[in-house]
Amino acid sequence: MMIGGALGAVSHSDVKAAPEINSEIMNPMIGGQAMLPDRDIMENMAASPMHSTLAAALKDSGVAAALKTNGQFTVFAPTNAAMAQGTQNKSTLARRMSYLIVPGKYDSQALLRLINEAGGDARMRTAEGGILVARMNGPTNIVVMDEKGNTADIAIYDVRDKNGIIHVVDRALEPSGIARQVASN
Repeated sequence: MMIGGALGAVSHSDVKAAPEINSEIMNPMIGGQAMLPDRDIMENMAASPMHSTLAAALKDSGVAAALKTNGQFTVFAPTNAAMAQGTQNKSTLARRMSYLIVPGKYDSQALLRLINEAGGDARMRTAEGGILVARMNGPTNIVVMDEKGNTADIAIYDVRDKNGIIHVVDRALEPSGIARQVASN
């Protein structure tokens, strides 16, 4: 079951264990393009017409290589429009790209479970070393807040990839403060 305004509704009582990926998984399409579960995160990101800016930034920053590995990652992927509104500073590009990535696989059900277990605010350590906070915004929508207090709605949930999950967000989330060492959860 998916959550979000355009994808159906889920209540807190609907939280169940997420199914494992198999060939029968139907991913949501992004910008009219199929997102295939047997591709890695970068292959699906590169196929999305809504993420060409993010895909280029991930490559330019050197972060893309990690998203092609066999690890498991969750990417909060801002659209091209959201990236255009964010800061475009080349010197901090790798840090900002790593901040959008949470080590581990967190589909919508896992996010709901974390939110419920944490009493409403699920804190997730990013690959950059910072924190993203997931919380409910009404009964059917999860928002993600960055360290600056900016929130992004998850517009498309649960794009399953062979090495993780992509959630499309409507804002570029950014770390605050000084650079940290990369986290390894």
